[in-house]
Amino acid sequence: QVVCFRLSAAMAPLAQDWTYAEWSAVYNALSFGIAGMGSATIFFWLQLPNVTKNYRTALTITGIVTLIATYHYFRIFNSWVAAFNVGLGVNGAYEVTVSGTPFNDAYRYVDWLLTVPLLLVELILVMKLPAKETVCLAWTLGIASAVMVALGYPGEIQDDLSVRWFWWA
Repeated sequence: QVVCFRLSAAMAPLAQDWTYAEWSAVYNALSFGIAGMGSATIFFWLQLPNVTKNYRTALTITGIVTLIATYHYFRIFNSWVAAFNVGLGVNGAYEVTVSGTPFNDAYRYVDWLLTVPLLLVELILVMKLPAKETVCLAWTLGIASAVMVALGYPGEIQDDLSVRWFWWA
């Protein structure tokens, strides 16, 4: 059996039947993510003077990772809000309908392409390995993680579950 896929789809399929409670749960989780990542960035960078000099680069990278995540959570949040119309239905309860604007889940993958290699480099830095080994591991793990994330996206945007499994998404 040949597994076919189309990369022309720009976004993952979006379910049509969201309840207001489900939509709100995602909305609130994204809001929490923005607040958590944003405040973590500030905390990490404010703590730089309190950390041993040897670990400041790693802590700076941690702050960069959470800043990147904050930005992408904002983008995902805005895309989530735009993808739906929320309003009072005829029965007086809130109803959620798809607006026709696609929900852009690619922000997650862009985030991971940037943050996963950075986190691996941070981990390598705190291990205090010899310089040659640090450089070798950083390049190897950085490239491997980027390939891993990049190969997940074609599966993410598929409707067919067998094709999603082909990409392990």
